[in-house]
Amino acid sequence: MKRAPAHQPAAYADPLAGVLRPGQSVELLKALHILTRDGRLNQDSRRKLKQVYHLCNFIEPLIDEVLGRQDTLLLADHGAGKSYLGFILYDLYLKTRPGAQIVGIETRDELVEKSRELAARLGFGRMRFLDATVAESTRTDVLPDRFDIVTALHACNTATDDAIRFAFAKEARHIVLVPCCQAEVAAVLRRHKNASFGKTPLSEIWRHPIHTREFGSQLTNVLRCLQLEAHGYQVSVTELVGWEHSMKNELIVASHTGQPRGDARVRLAAILESLNLDELKPRFLD
Repeated sequence: MKRAPAHQPAAYADPLAGVLRPGQSVELLKALHILTRDGRLNQDSRRKLKQVYHLCNFIEPLIDEVLGRQDTLLLADHGAGKSYLGFILYDLYLKTRPGAQIVGIETRDELVEKSRELAARLGFGRMRFLDATVAESTRTDVLPDRFDIVTALHACNTATDDAIRFAFAKEARHIVLVPCCQAEVAAVLRRHKNASFGKTPLSEIWRHPIHTREFGSQLTNVLRCLQLEAHGYQVSVTELVGWEHSMKNELIVASHTGQPRGDARVRLAAILESLNLDELKPRFLD
């Protein structure tokens, strides 16, 4: 008597079920090394893709808002690196919307060249890549005068502040930031630590080196939020993903309303004064 056919082993189940979005390019994910050559997804890549997807979920409604009121969209992705974010945004949301363009800005010319080659190979004709620092990109006449959305995913240290300045200069409607390596404020706190002891008892908050680093990182983003509010942006701050996935986890989303928070600049200046951070006033108050 013939045996009934065995059920298909779990090993043969589609490993990408529930991972890929409709119409998503498998070739792109392989080129970004998110998928292996045989189309599989390891645990590290699954975690990375989850982070990018989660960030895209915050950016998608901003894209829809812009394209709901006009036919064109310009998005600048600062500190683009290998352009994971830019490529996935384009693939998921923009490749079928002919008025949308993405400009990836990155200082490492070899990554810029690889991104250009990949965009050409995939036919992503409305993606451009610029070899420049964020500060240089603000001054160049190669870029348009205005952008709708500015993103900076893990732009290191003051590159996030440069991205904010770029957004102000380009009158960006939306700004999406995941800050990284906020070392500048901590360095100033450390440099003036002895003088701060005589100025304010709050200096106890950053007396120990580990507290200096952590408080400096937290304070940096507080100052950035006040700066954005002083320039007429409504700001929300949340987690990007669970802390088990990344310690660089704070997501700042700012949308321009044209109505500056009245006391934001005053409170920003007061914080810098009370914490003995006067030398940072040009960065945050200009």
